[in-house]
Formats: sequence, C-alpha cells, structure tokens
Amino acid sequence: MTYWMLNAIFLGAVVAVALAAVITRRMPRWASVGLAVVALLLVTAVFDNAMIAVGLVGYDRALISGAFIGAAPLEDFAYPLAAAVLLPSLWTLLRRRREQA
Repeated sequence: MTYWMLNAIFLGAVVAVALAAVITRRMPRWASVGLAVVALLLVTAVFDNAMIAVGLVGYDRALISGAFIGAAPLEDFAYPLAAAVLLPSLWTLLRRRREQA
C-alpha cells in the first residue's frame, strides 16, 4: 500500500466528518480552519525536513510519489491537513446544543 492510498483512506474519513458538520449546519469557522491549515503545513515543512535531515525518519522510495517539499515527501502533508479539518469538525458535531444557543 502506498502512502497516497493510506492518505486516501484517512482523508476520505475526514471529508465524511466535515460533510456531516456542514449538513447538520454545525459548521466550524472555515476561515479559522484555513489559518490552522496554513500554520500546520508550514510547521510540518520545517520539522519534517529537520527530522529527515538528521536521519530520524526515512521513507521507502517505492511507496512515495517522488514529489518533495525540501526532503519531505508530499504525502506527509496530508496528515496536518486532515487534523486541521477533522478536529474542528468533530468539535462542532459533538458539542451540546445548549452551548450553541
């Protein structure tokens, strides 16, 4: 299984939860989510490259796409994207109705 296939599974679940938040009209503040995505992607770019540079993390070349941001494979950036969308979506879906008033 390639990293993109693994990402597709996780990102599919994230999209389902985000859609549930939108459909139930309990949407997160998407501008805030966007800012969080940008911040997490920047931090990921810095620290993934640092971890790869010191040899802490390695990747099987047969399982990655070959696209990189620095030394970090592009596939690594799906996880912060998923976290930045999933957590606010879950937060809005799971909070009590009483708090929404």
